[in-house]
Amino acid sequence: MKENYVYDGHIHSPYCPHGTKDTFHMYIEKALLLGYKEMTFSEHAPLPLAFTDPTPQKDSAIKMEQLHLYLSELKQIKDIYKDEIKINIGLEIDFIEGYEEDTKILLNEWGQYIDDSILSVHFLKKQDKYMCLDFSAEEFKSMIKEFGSLEKLYDKYFETLLLSIESDLGKYKPNRIGHITLVRKFQRLHERSFDDHPYILKVLHALKSHQLSLDLNGAGLVKEHCKEFYPPLSYAKKAMDMGIPLIYGSDAHRADMLGTGLDDLLHVFNNR
Repeated sequence: MKENYVYDGHIHSPYCPHGTKDTFHMYIEKALLLGYKEMTFSEHAPLPLAFTDPTPQKDSAIKMEQLHLYLSELKQIKDIYKDEIKINIGLEIDFIEGYEEDTKILLNEWGQYIDDSILSVHFLKKQDKYMCLDFSAEEFKSMIKEFGSLEKLYDKYFETLLLSIESDLGKYKPNRIGHITLVRKFQRLHERSFDDHPYILKVLHALKSHQLSLDLNGAGLVKEHCKEFYPPLSYAKKAMDMGIPLIYGSDAHRADMLGTGLDDLLHVFNNR
């Protein structure tokens, strides 16, 4: 994290079905204004064909037929801006318990065209049912009931996150794990009566063991029921002390969200 080198490794795009239609150029021009030197567009990769998206609008990820268009357009844009900023063609890959082989097949087919990628957990499995952790406050509340308690929901989230770290997804498996405390998105609505510190430390040790990097994600700062980085900066500092590479990600779903939390982040890490 250097003041003279700003890299945003987690940015969405006009292809995101639950984002805005801000163009690639709008994102890039905003990035240049912020002084970015490098950026990764990491759109949600297509979900496995056999998997049913549990969100009401089925809009968690781009469709398979859009993937080629997304990659082709980014390849052209990457060339247009090559003298101004390094643009990485990327994907955010969903780790879905039980669909590891499908994900590996996707990565084996498309990984050669990708510069950078993130592996994230959004969906949790309960028996044969899947639920989207971060879809809404109402859905999160129903998941607490489904799993039996808030603590059991946290148990399942971090258990799934560890599975994602340890899973064999082939040679194109992402080397960065996304927003590792996403389960805290609605924490101001559901106060913890338990300590989640051991969970997060276990994840950090797994990242270190598997030589993976950490998505230091600013999106939680602007979520009204979260108001902190994913993970909080105290854990980011711990990760840095452990030698885990940190890559800032705005997780922007519209151009004006680029740079979320970046000033605070640079201040903290450049004054350690």
